[in-house]
Amino acid sequence: MRNFIWVLGLVLAPALAAQQDSPTLPDSAERERLQQEIERRFGVVVQRQLGLSNDQADKLRATEERFRMRRRVIMRQQVLLRFGLQEQMRPGQAANPDSVRRLMDAMQANRGDLLRLDQDQDREMSGYLTPVQRAQYQMLRERLMRRLQEVRRERGGPGAGRPGLRPRRRLRP
Repeated sequence: MRNFIWVLGLVLAPALAAQQDSPTLPDSAERERLQQEIERRFGVVVQRQLGLSNDQADKLRATEERFRMRRRVIMRQQVLLRFGLQEQMRPGQAANPDSVRRLMDAMQANRGDLLRLDQDQDREMSGYLTPVQRAQYQMLRERLMRRLQEVRRERGGPGAGRPGLRPRRRLRP
């Protein structure tokens, strides 16, 4: 399993580096192409690690495609809500309690939407993957997401920190 992380890192690093360094990054076609390449490589690793038949791999790909767009919408909403909350909680400014409450409620509902989406996807996968394969898949996907976040953080790319806000200075006692 550890080898998988190293292999995945080696496989994804060039694509992620190109994504971060590319002057054409704003071009959504280029961004989409890189996303598809990452997904394709991840699919190959998943099929090998989980020992999936071609039929299982095809069904898993189709399931991922069906749920991907809904997941992206929910995650984008979560990011926007967090930005809104960060704006409200800026040091030196009085936060609007009603706005903070609404943002917190929306973030909670958004997390519930993501959980339901994951449950729906897992339910669909249970029709063609064994429980062990589903668990392995979830673990691999979680590791991929963490690794992507690490690379973004290291490169200072999107999702790397608090956009538009300066890092807080640590106060000394």
